[in-house]
Amino acid sequence: MKKILIITTSVDNECIEMVTEDLQAQGAEVIRFNTDLYPSEISLSSTFENGKWKFNMRQDGIVTDLTDLHAVWYRRMNIAGKLYHQIEKKYYDAAKEESRRTFLGTISALDTFILDYHWKIKYADLKLRQLKIASQIGLDIPTTTFTNDAELTKDFYKLTNQNMITKMQSSFAIYESGIENVVFTNKISEEDMQNLDGLQYCPMTFQDSIDKKVELRVTVVGDKIFTASIDPSMSEKAANDWRKEGVNFVKKWKKYDLPKKIEEKILKLMDYFQLNYGAIDIIVTNDDRYVFLEINPAGEFFWLNEISDTKISTAIANVLLQPELRRANRHAENHVLEEVM
Repeated sequence: MKKILIITTSVDNECIEMVTEDLQAQGAEVIRFNTDLYPSEISLSSTFENGKWKFNMRQDGIVTDLTDLHAVWYRRMNIAGKLYHQIEKKYYDAAKEESRRTFLGTISALDTFILDYHWKIKYADLKLRQLKIASQIGLDIPTTTFTNDAELTKDFYKLTNQNMITKMQSSFAIYESGIENVVFTNKISEEDMQNLDGLQYCPMTFQDSIDKKVELRVTVVGDKIFTASIDPSMSEKAANDWRKEGVNFVKKWKKYDLPKKIEEKILKLMDYFQLNYGAIDIIVTNDDRYVFLEINPAGEFFWLNEISDTKISTAIANVLLQPELRRANRHAENHVLEEVM
C-alpha cells in the first residue's frame, strides 16, 4: 500500500477530505500531519543509526513510520500554532524556530516526491517575480508598480488616466474593535491620492484597472489544466475583486475553454517555477485579451472541484500516486528562462 503524507493544519478546509477520499479510493494510506499541533501534541524524530535514516511521528501514543513514504502533499504550514500558551513566552521564539527547522529538515530529507517543495512555493509566491517571468514568457500583464514612494504613485496614477487599483502581495485582515476587515483589491480615488502619507511605511501594489468580460481561475495539476470563469458584473461589490462576494459566487462559476496558446504559456510558467500545482488568476477583457494577474502556488480549489469532467482532487491524487504525471524537475535548477521558451 502506498503511503501519502498530507502536510496541513487542523483547521484546513474540505480540500483535504476531497483529496484524501480520492487517494483512499485508489488504495493509498493517507497520513495527515497537522503542523499547528507540532511540537505541542505531535513528536517528530529523525534518527541516523546503523548507516540508515529513520523518520517517525508520534501522536496520541501512536507511532507512524514516515521512512517509506510514496509521496508528500505539502499544502499548509503553521508550526507551533498551539504552542504559544503552553510554554513561557521567553522560550517561545526559540522553540518555534527549532521546531520549524527540524520539521523542514525532516521533510527535505525524505527520499520521496513532494507536491510541492516548501522553497519552490516560497520562490514562486513572489508576485513581482511572477509578473516579470510571465511577461517574458509572453503573457499579457497589467501596467504595474510595487512601491512605497508617494510621488511616484501620483505619477503612476496619471499614467493610468486616473484609472488605478491597489492590492497587497499577501493575504491578511486588519482588526478594529474586534471586527475583521479583509484587505481586497480596491479602486483608487482622487481622495485616496491626497492621503498617501502612510504609504512610506508599507509598500503597495498599484495597477491600471482593466475592463473585465470575465475573470478566470486556472488550476494546474501536473499536465492537467482546469479553467473556470465568473462574471464579476453580476455584482457591483465584486467589480474589483470577486472575492468580496465569496460564498455568494460559489455556485456561479462555470467551466471555461482556455485557448491553447494561453495554456502553453501557463505551462511554461509552471515549468519555470518547477511547480506541479498552481492556482492562476486571469482577466479576459472586453476585447478578448487574456491578462495574467498572479499565481498562487498553494491556492484553493474546493468550490471548483467538480466543474470539469475530472475532479481537481482526483488529479492531485493521481500526481501523488503516479510519477509519470508529474512536471517537477523537467528543467534545470538554475531557472534559465530560455529553457521554457
